[in-house]
Amino acid sequence: MSLAILHCRAQYGTDAPPVTIEVFLSGGLPAFTIVGMAETAVRESKDRVRGALMSSGFEFPQQRITVSLAPAEMKKSGGRYDLAIALGILAAKKQFPKDALQDVEVYGELSLSGDLRPVPAILPAVLRAAAAGRCVIVPKDNEVEASLASANVYPATSLTEITSHLAGKDPIVVVEKTDLAKVDPASNDLADVRGQQHAKRALEIAAAGGHNLLFIGPPGTGKSMLARRLPGILPTMTDTEALETAAIDSVLGMPVAMNGWRQRPFRSPHHTSSAAALVGGGPGPRPGEISRAHNGVLFLDELPEFNRRALEVLREPMEMGRICISRAGGQAEYPANFQLIAAMNPCPCGYLGDRFADCRCSGDRVAAYRRKISGPLLDRIDLHVEVLRPPIEMLRLTACGGESSKTVRQRVEKTWALQLQRSGINNARLSGEEQDKVCKANDKCWALLETAGERFNLSPRSHQRVLRVARTIADLAGDEKIMPPHIAEALSLRCLDRQA
Repeated sequence: MSLAILHCRAQYGTDAPPVTIEVFLSGGLPAFTIVGMAETAVRESKDRVRGALMSSGFEFPQQRITVSLAPAEMKKSGGRYDLAIALGILAAKKQFPKDALQDVEVYGELSLSGDLRPVPAILPAVLRAAAAGRCVIVPKDNEVEASLASANVYPATSLTEITSHLAGKDPIVVVEKTDLAKVDPASNDLADVRGQQHAKRALEIAAAGGHNLLFIGPPGTGKSMLARRLPGILPTMTDTEALETAAIDSVLGMPVAMNGWRQRPFRSPHHTSSAAALVGGGPGPRPGEISRAHNGVLFLDELPEFNRRALEVLREPMEMGRICISRAGGQAEYPANFQLIAAMNPCPCGYLGDRFADCRCSGDRVAAYRRKISGPLLDRIDLHVEVLRPPIEMLRLTACGGESSKTVRQRVEKTWALQLQRSGINNARLSGEEQDKVCKANDKCWALLETAGERFNLSPRSHQRVLRVARTIADLAGDEKIMPPHIAEALSLRCLDRQA
């Protein structure tokens, strides 16, 4: 009888709980049993492991083999445990010292030839392994991803390469942690947008405070063009934020982008996307678009054309910054701290209020079109701004362009630094207690806000959001206190309230 113990990790959302793999060889009729809530792919590893061991020149033990994946009540899925099970069998047979795996975590799917195949969600696992002080053995194809999180990564291509390393015969060269230099965002430049100073100002305020923004205007006025320039004026991500965002792609089995490592993601799902595509779902369940936009921007073009149910599921993650997906097959929690920017036409034909085109939509059709966006969702959008068609002569006068994204980003970065130093979060994320401390206003400000609230029937949530936007405007101006002009500008950036 012989026992070997190895370490690995499961995958639950972006979490990677530890799994202890115990391999026990005993007498009796030859059998191979895997216990511990193993799903089909894990149970099938018996045949992959047997084929890999024999193809690599090892004798498969004609004994009773019991593999226990602990904790027993946690579901295990995927082929990531293949390599650990194979090494456990070899360790139990004393092919190499058992203590060689004491502070090592092992990941990899085995082919029948003994070669290693990459596994998804390796980045969250390696992050947790590094925090636990363990080195990791991973397939060669997972090397780049793993090296983002740990300085002790041993990439391998086959089972024989790993056994030679563990036996001390042919050590694998350790891969050092990748040091990614700060990359300046190579995005679309705000200077390309001609005119639209009011919309540009709203975009800068939204970027400076992390506020959600809705552009409303006729086709061709630059709504999408403006939205796609938001990432270029946002501060670049920190290493921690970049790893959090990369972990989402890792869970999806997608290669982690190395170019523009700290550039904030910009996701733009089509308006035919379902609720599950936006928030996540399916087997696993898997992350959706809002999680792929974590620490970045989610752009919803043609907002009223989205399915209403799909839009309503955004309300909770917009407030909480996370999404918990529960399905019959399992539950997972993913980060979803995104900034929403949306665009829509003012009416079904798109030309309501356009001086250069006639709108033939009736009042009922316009009202029905706008009712596709619910009040609770609209309440969570801090800024709604009209983007009208500029006169041709204005385009000619501004042909040289306005401020560049780099210039605007410098002001936004300064404002972000002020907010993070003051409260640790952006103004858009302030809680009620934090807002009371940060968004102090004098009696004149409150009088203006109360008058606007009565006239435009603002909800209590809208009052709070106006105050937060005013705080951001004051921060951009370098003012310590909120003043009436800041409140007035914040109210002017809510055009749908005035039209209600």
